Amino acid sequence: MEEEESNKKPQGCTVKECQNMIQRSLRTPMVKFLMEHMEKAGCKLRDNFIKAGHCEQQMSGGYVRGDGIVVCSNHVELQDHVNQVVIHELIHAYDECRASNLDWSNCAHHACSEIRAGHLSGDCHYKRELLRGFMKIRGHEQECVRRRVMQSVTSNPFCSETAAKDAMEAVWDICYNDTKPFDRAP
Repeated sequence: MEEEESNKKPQGCTVKECQNMIQRSLRTPMVKFLMEHMEKAGCKLRDNFIKAGHCEQQMSGGYVRGDGIVVCSNHVELQDHVNQVVIHELIHAYDECRASNLDWSNCAHHACSEIRAGHLSGDCHYKRELLRGFMKIRGHEQECVRRRVMQSVTSNPFCSETAAKDAMEAVWDICYNDTKPFDRAP
């Protein structure tokens, strides 16, 4: 899940505006690449796999097994943010596609997919971090991924803060270095 981190609350946009931004994001190279690799892995994406919706939770979007991806219109304003959410959530969908035994209630499985999504999606690019108010330059990317993994995994009702941290540490190296379907981290 793509959690909100900024202190300033986004105004959001309408569901229709968000749906239009999702359509534009489907034409971006990274989104096209991820969708092509999901198809190659045997996962067909139906037309409404990625949709806009109004979300009660403070998050930008999420992936739900069997339901697809929702981008929270009330928490996104910009095309770039929608693109980021779609990419992040497509990495979760790709992980589930290639690992038939992925269990979102398992803290280690959840942490691994969040590590991969945070690392591979560009969520933790230093410019995004600066905009969120995190000013550290050296070592920021891994620190950001860790922070965002903890935010997401601790929101899982099956994972306490201790369980989330232990799971993240246990799977960190293998999951951080797993760049599939990319040859290397983009």
